[in-house]
Amino acid sequence: MSNPWIVLAATVAIIGLSAFFVAVEFALIAAKRHRLEDAAPSSRSARAALRSASELTVLLAGAQLGITICTLALGAITKPAVHHWLTPLISSLSAPDWLADAAGFALALVIVTFLHLVVGEMAPKSWAIAHPERSATLLALPMRGFMKMTRPLLHGLNEWANWCLRKVGVEAADQVEAGQDPDALRHLVEHSANVGALDAGYSAQLSEALDLRNLRIRDLVRGDTEPTTVAPDATVADVQAVGHASGHLRILVPGPGTAWQVVHVRDTLTEPDTAGISHVTRPAYVLEADTPVYAAMTRMRETGNQLALVTEGETVLGVVTITDMLRRLLYRPEGGTPAPAA
Repeated sequence: MSNPWIVLAATVAIIGLSAFFVAVEFALIAAKRHRLEDAAPSSRSARAALRSASELTVLLAGAQLGITICTLALGAITKPAVHHWLTPLISSLSAPDWLADAAGFALALVIVTFLHLVVGEMAPKSWAIAHPERSATLLALPMRGFMKMTRPLLHGLNEWANWCLRKVGVEAADQVEAGQDPDALRHLVEHSANVGALDAGYSAQLSEALDLRNLRIRDLVRGDTEPTTVAPDATVADVQAVGHASGHLRILVPGPGTAWQVVHVRDTLTEPDTAGISHVTRPAYVLEADTPVYAAMTRMRETGNQLALVTEGETVLGVVTITDMLRRLLYRPEGGTPAPAA
């Protein structure tokens, strides 16, 4: 191909395609999934990016296939043309033919490699890493189209790659692991506190939050206090008196085993003082003692319960409230001193 304009147009197109595949590859790896999920309801491109993120190994196979094709195309079109143009120029400098040919080949290789490396790979890679969600969304639809056309080939290549990994004891992953694990976050918090980049109060608060994954409901039950209760045959006046004395609004009514009830002082305000309480009680919300605190908090918030009965088998260990959980999170356990307000 000797027409310089055709070669130039083909080279620009090939390098542009290479840049596209490189940007797609790095954008999906760097993009935060939750940001794509936030944009998905109103953006078709964001939904396409999420689908690609869910089959990351296939997408990477497509990107690598595209980059390889572009590299081969540059080697088949651009490099021979540049070599063909440079050889006569070097020969005009009185260089032997063999030297002109060798020098033209070497210079053509350097020029094409430079263009492909800098313009076709490094620049789009930097752009994708700097703007991962934007680039992933922008490039998602055309990449999905390429994947659709080449899917059988991509699945075949991907299966061969996974087979090679399994032979060396590595299990392939289809998605990028999101975020950091708690141990890594704890190390970051401790390091930041040690070097003075994070206030000690905030460090304690964050450490308590990370401890929630290991903390169980039994750890929040106070062994030195008894739940505030009234007898099953108590009257409205009894409930109000116990509530006034204890400062609690939710009063427990013991029952057989773990079948306890709870009555809210608010529900007794319109009742006669001598009335019974059976019609204003409801079953207490029950949590097993080994329930993780983070799971218990989620369940209580979802069900609208502020108080839970903590049980172990048929034994009632005590009660916990949402306030107990938040206090453990927001206050230092050793002295009760609140962490600095944000």
